[in-house]
Amino acid sequence: MTTINGYANRIAWVDLAEKRVEYLEVDDEEAAKFIGGRGLGGRFLLKHAVGKDPLSPENLLILMTGPLTGSDAPLSNRLATITRSPLTGAFADSHCGGYAGPALKLSGFDGIVLTGASDDPVLLVAKNGELSIESAEALWGKTTFEAYRSIKRKYGARAVFHGIGPAGENLVKFANIMHFSRFAAGGRASGRCGVGAVMGSKKVKGVVMLPDLKKRPEPADPEKFKNAVSEAMKRIEESDVMSPGKGGLSVYGTAVLVNVINELGAFPAKNAKQTIFEEAYYISGENLRGTILRRQLTCFKCPVACKRESVVKDGKFKHESEGPEYESIWALGAMTGLGHIEAISYLNYLANSYGLDTIELGNTLAVACEASERGLIQDSIKWGDADVLVELIRKIAYREGDLGDVLAEGGASAAEKFGAPEISMSVKRLSIPAYDPRGLKGMGLTYATSNRGACHLRAYAVSSEVLGIPYKSDPLAYEGKVDLVIALERLFAVIDSLTICKFSGFALTKEDYAALYSSMTGIEASPDDLDKIGERIWTQERYFNQLHGFARKDDNLPNRFFEEASSKGEVYDRGTFERMLDEYYEKHGYSPDGTVPEETLRSLGIID
Repeated sequence: MTTINGYANRIAWVDLAEKRVEYLEVDDEEAAKFIGGRGLGGRFLLKHAVGKDPLSPENLLILMTGPLTGSDAPLSNRLATITRSPLTGAFADSHCGGYAGPALKLSGFDGIVLTGASDDPVLLVAKNGELSIESAEALWGKTTFEAYRSIKRKYGARAVFHGIGPAGENLVKFANIMHFSRFAAGGRASGRCGVGAVMGSKKVKGVVMLPDLKKRPEPADPEKFKNAVSEAMKRIEESDVMSPGKGGLSVYGTAVLVNVINELGAFPAKNAKQTIFEEAYYISGENLRGTILRRQLTCFKCPVACKRESVVKDGKFKHESEGPEYESIWALGAMTGLGHIEAISYLNYLANSYGLDTIELGNTLAVACEASERGLIQDSIKWGDADVLVELIRKIAYREGDLGDVLAEGGASAAEKFGAPEISMSVKRLSIPAYDPRGLKGMGLTYATSNRGACHLRAYAVSSEVLGIPYKSDPLAYEGKVDLVIALERLFAVIDSLTICKFSGFALTKEDYAALYSSMTGIEASPDDLDKIGERIWTQERYFNQLHGFARKDDNLPNRFFEEASSKGEVYDRGTFERMLDEYYEKHGYSPDGTVPEETLRSLGIID
């Protein structure tokens, strides 16, 4: 039994083939080395899922919380989902805000590990430290919204649902897992890497959590924890970005970045053939607030309330739903050439309903648009044609027809099928988010070296290059970006393992995280100690990928970024990029070919 505070000390190991649940205790040594969430979940994956086909019964799907989840720590609301990705074949971790993480912890669990596959659709129900396996025959085939309505009728208003839609059931390679509760109207997701397809392959519709608020984690040092929470809240209130009701993130939501990034010439448009979108204002957070915004929503223990709920009251785009977020607005808007906020919000609603990752979806649609423009496919898919995009999204979710089936494999695979792999803006087969590295040089290194593929959330260099956090750096400069990326990799690995929202990093310092972690768990940890843990978690993931054939050859960028100038005349210099990789590997203690030497693995305690 763990002696570390902050844990429920209960992990459900579910054999779906046998319909059997075993309960594991949290290992003190592993928890001290990997914390929880992404780190501890990654440990299970490394030990049990190496070499397993992502959609095979033998792959694991892991839902994991951390020691701060469900506590009074600000923004302590995330749930980590870890698996091997069916989209990339690489390590996958996908994080959901809202209430799912706290609900799992307050249902008596630190995590749930799914192995095997059921013969028939099932639903997992977590309550008071017990996990039951129930039939989901009546839910299979339903959209996420329909499924949640049925679940709420059966289990009551306190039920929190984390589950898949038709896309996950049909094994769409970028299906997500959507989250619903009475406080979250279906806009929070474990979005990236195809985690919903893995859940679908196991015939699991989702997890229902029935939380008990009396099961909140108890700090090892309540007074110190109270002080650490107070100091963290003070920093949030004083933040230009985060301040409730004042900061840009609070007032305009994540889409506050649309105009900012567009003006920098780093807003990829029409499959990144352009980096300035002429209709950016019409899809910005400012315009969203003045047109379709119904109200602001928030997540557990978050005073910022960056979430939006939007409504279109009439017309062909009539709907109401959470969002759209910055990334979704960009992917379904600028990337496809669509500049209509009501249409984009509707596409976002469809993606949430079917259970599709909006970033990969937008990129995949952009691949289809460019393929059509080049005459590579017979289908007419014009830039910005919302009606055609609506139909394509449905075809993808249900794998309908040849085109729907091809696009359901993701942008990289579709581009290859169309005979033009270069039109996929992806790294390790995961498509890029809403920052063009030609205008934000740190993001180029971030994308290339990310353990899960092109991702802004492994090391959000934008925080420095645009927001000046923790310090201001020139977005067009290469110098200093290796150190910046490595520092952020380590920090974000820790944040994802605690598990709290990364937006906390816009206000909190490493000292704040150390104080929260130490006072909750009773393990005294300095900022340097957390850096070491972050490096361990990061390298564990890289080692997992290495065991599946990943190396330097995969730490690359789409040729478009090297060879085609941005709207402001910028390219990413290939020679400088290669020198940055050399420096990056050296500072991590990796080999020049990008692999992790045994000596580094042993020194970090990843292998014995």
